[in-house]
Amino acid sequence: MVFSNSLFLILGLTGLVFITGGYLFFKFPPKKINHLYGYRTKTSMNSQEKWDFSQRYSSKEMIKLGIYMVLIGIIGSIINPSENISIPLAIGVLIFCCVMLFIKTERELKNNFKTNS
Repeated sequence: MVFSNSLFLILGLTGLVFITGGYLFFKFPPKKINHLYGYRTKTSMNSQEKWDFSQRYSSKEMIKLGIYMVLIGIIGSIINPSENISIPLAIGVLIFCCVMLFIKTERELKNNFKTNS
């Protein structure tokens, strides 16, 4: 089996970046609120407590989503769809995962800080 189709390459590599980035942010989260790196939204930067929570939560979600991307890439390499299908599908999955990262993290921030909103 040769892992050369676009679905595997795009999702496999991006998934590995998500896993690595999520692990690094989990092990070495940004300590203070900043505008350079970390999970930065208006809600997460509202307080140090929300900042710390969002860094932990989003890093775990990045790892999960990265694993899903790699698995979808592997399944795609087995199914081996045409390039006309695999490239848009890979980009769609990638965009979906990025959007889900924000939706899930913002939802958890809202649920965990109901009284501080």
